[in-house]
Amino acid sequence: MTDTTLMAPRPAHVPHSAVFDFDMFLDPALLKDPHERVRELIRDAPPVFWTPHNRGHWITLRFEDIHRAMREPESFSSAMIPPEQQRAMAARMPPGMPRIPQVTPILLDPPAHTKYRAPLQKAFSPTTVMALKDEIEALSNQLVDAVVADGGCDLIPAIAEQLPVRVFLKMMGLPIERLAEFRVVVRGFLKPADPDPLDQPRRMLMIANAMKDELLARRDDPRNDLISALWKIEVDGQPMTFDLMEDYACLLFIAGLDTVINGIGFGIRHLASNPHLQAELRKNPKLIPEAAEEILRRYSFVVPQRRIARDTELGGQTLKAGDTIGLYLPAAGLDPEAFPAPEQFDLERENKAHIAFGAGPHRCIGSHLARIELQSLYAVILEKLPTFRLDPDKPARFHAGYILAMASLPIRWD
Repeated sequence: MTDTTLMAPRPAHVPHSAVFDFDMFLDPALLKDPHERVRELIRDAPPVFWTPHNRGHWITLRFEDIHRAMREPESFSSAMIPPEQQRAMAARMPPGMPRIPQVTPILLDPPAHTKYRAPLQKAFSPTTVMALKDEIEALSNQLVDAVVADGGCDLIPAIAEQLPVRVFLKMMGLPIERLAEFRVVVRGFLKPADPDPLDQPRRMLMIANAMKDELLARRDDPRNDLISALWKIEVDGQPMTFDLMEDYACLLFIAGLDTVINGIGFGIRHLASNPHLQAELRKNPKLIPEAAEEILRRYSFVVPQRRIARDTELGGQTLKAGDTIGLYLPAAGLDPEAFPAPEQFDLERENKAHIAFGAGPHRCIGSHLARIELQSLYAVILEKLPTFRLDPDKPARFHAGYILAMASLPIRWD
């Protein structure tokens, strides 16, 4: 049900023709079948439209427009609150109020973004993550072996949550036994907006507090993990501070504990619905990387947000400084102007240049790791499970918002 306290009146610069009734968190059709609803949006809504939901914002659906916005930070800023406003807000905070972490460098624009992103590049480089490939494959085998005799499972808690989250927690040096607790925290962060202006800061503090003791422990007792490695780096010749470490950790926590889970879920859902594709990939496993890329295009699931930093035009609409816009990557992958017959899964598609991992300066730093995890798990599931299918008695369940997420995916096999 829509929260009417978050409904906004139409601004004067938004024409009636640009308004479309769509709640990116609670739209019923989106929660029933996300990508089918996205196809409806492409068909029925303006390519760039304004919705009154969630305090009022723009959404853009077309590949070309989204690609441009991601590569033009001077107009489409990742700093959702301007730096001067952040400083003013901090000055108004009551004494003793804890510092609110920022998801650095996601909420920065170049050149600051470039400076703070650089220390993370090495940790997620192709060479570094390839060294994890054997471990990822071994964990994939372990997880599938645990369910193969059962004739079915809910893929999300049994496998999709376990693989990327366990890999991430081990990389970071966070305790595996807290996996369920951490997942609750990140789900709370990604839930729909709340009218209380202090709601978002509270969510950030929940993440920071969940990791605080571990961050301090790695500072005082370094180990062979990413947190320990980050404590050793310098930024602009200055040693790491606790505030910056907390910012980095919050970013990695949100990204590492949610995104790949949904990539796995949408991919296995497609395979479960297409037994002929399962057979083709079992016959020729070398096609799995191609299949993984086509799945990412067909089922992109991230919706990055941008603040309009200066008056600009996009898709025939006038956007004013201070407006916000959601870059609907799931629609970019289904744009018929970018991909012929985009709803069709086509292993032989010539153009697989999707932007599921974004584009421009904010392109996903974890894309190499995500690809290895997806390809490894697809290969193990296709090798070890007989033909699997969706459970007809238990439909999949979804969440929506900044990420199109899968809460449950029951599958069965004989």
